[in-house]
Amino acid sequence: MLHSDPNLIVARTRDLILPGAEILGQYAVLGRYDFVMMVEADDNDAVARLSLELGMRTGLHLETLPAIPIGFMGDLQTPDPSDQAESVNLTPDFTPDEGPGDE
Repeated sequence: MLHSDPNLIVARTRDLILPGAEILGQYAVLGRYDFVMMVEADDNDAVARLSLELGMRTGLHLETLPAIPIGFMGDLQTPDPSDQAESVNLTPDFTPDEGPGDE
């Protein structure tokens, strides 16, 4: 479909206005995908509405990949379990001098 109309995406998004989502840029890319569209949105629902509308207008298969800033991941207040000390208790019947088979 893009081969017959290289401006299809630009033409179909020119007048696309959806509340809570704004197209920041469109880029042709090499590799697995043909193009990438950078969008800023209030939430994932707004991006989903934009993606569905664009898919209907262009007839293209779209994949939406929400991005989370890497710095945001470091601001989480949940403690890392590997940073916490863990105590180990031996069972009361076991002593280091006795092992399996010592009867």
